[in-house]
Amino acid sequence: MEFAGNDVAAALAFAQELGRIAPVPGSGSTRDVWEGLAILGAFDLGVARAVEPHLDAIAILDQAGIPPEQLGAADATWGVFAAEGGDDPLTATRVDGRWTLTGTKPWCSLAGQLDHALVTAHMVEGKRGLFAVALRDESVTVPEGQWHARGLSEIPSGPVIFRAAAATQVGDAGWYLSRPGFAWGGIGVAACWYGGAVGLARALFARAGESPDPIMATHLGAVDEQLQSARRALAEAAELVDLGPASASGSVLAKRVRGTVADACESVLQHVAHALGPAPLALDEQHAKRVVDLELYIRQHHAERDAASLGSAIARESVSPW
Repeated sequence: MEFAGNDVAAALAFAQELGRIAPVPGSGSTRDVWEGLAILGAFDLGVARAVEPHLDAIAILDQAGIPPEQLGAADATWGVFAAEGGDDPLTATRVDGRWTLTGTKPWCSLAGQLDHALVTAHMVEGKRGLFAVALRDESVTVPEGQWHARGLSEIPSGPVIFRAAAATQVGDAGWYLSRPGFAWGGIGVAACWYGGAVGLARALFARAGESPDPIMATHLGAVDEQLQSARRALAEAAELVDLGPASASGSVLAKRVRGTVADACESVLQHVAHALGPAPLALDEQHAKRVVDLELYIRQHHAERDAASLGSAIARESVSPW
């Protein structure tokens, strides 16, 4: 499938096609899944950002043992909305055997263009539950004018307001966060980041081939080191997921891989900027888009906060991890 400009509709149609045939993480072909996301990211991070949540939703439903057709959504486009925050938290209420969702969910990517979503909501027992909900219902409102980002401008990720929206519970209370696939999905996002960095690195590679400048070669060497580290981390993680160890220790693995890839991306952004200067940022639309898309996307990694989370998890171990 070919994409013209910021054609989100085409990207979502492609996501549907992939969702029908792509393996899910943990099924023995995890590396293929993540390599596919990286390839999309290297092409255009907007495309990867549209495709990844759909594949994640299909994988979540598969792990829950719920085929999309059981939800009346056999050919639907899916998102996954799991961010928290704001003064109107999304809550799930069960009345007469049926679940409804009420509140405001932040950071809902492409909500205005998707058919369904898997959404986390607070439950009375204090846990978070996961629910499948149709987005094209009058009980669901997607406010306009909330997305002002320069990066990933074609992927609006503003709030969604639910007012007694009918929903179907997916898994038991707390299942979404405790299942092994939660960590695997986070690594899939890192594969998209990696692809975005590869796209930028290719511009540097092309320029370095035209120039004998040793400074250019220095930047290219540094970028290669970073990308190889990120690639190895993703490849090893895919193997661990398929062999089984990541089912028990997936959280720490995901923190490590996401941190490694995010650091590599930030390093690539800096080296490419120093090597190529302002010209491609100002005169090359594709390059400029790659830069701002990646800068925004990797902010899903929370820098020092995620490093602290990893350190705390390691400190709780009884045996040194090294």
